[in-house]
Amino acid sequence: MGADCTYCGCDIERHEPVFVSEESVETPTSRFCNYGCLAAHIEEEGLTAGTTCEWQ
Repeated sequence: MGADCTYCGCDIERHEPVFVSEESVETPTSRFCNYGCLAAHIEEEGLTAGTTCEWQ
């Protein structure tokens, strides 16, 4: 009984999964096969658009 990758839909247990949580560690919001799927999801969804880092 596996969980599907948020990005590609594959069974994450067949890979080296990465979990993303917006709440607590026990309840992941998103699951990805690996960092490749996570990076592709970030790029396609434009999740870094408009973000900035504060440098001092």
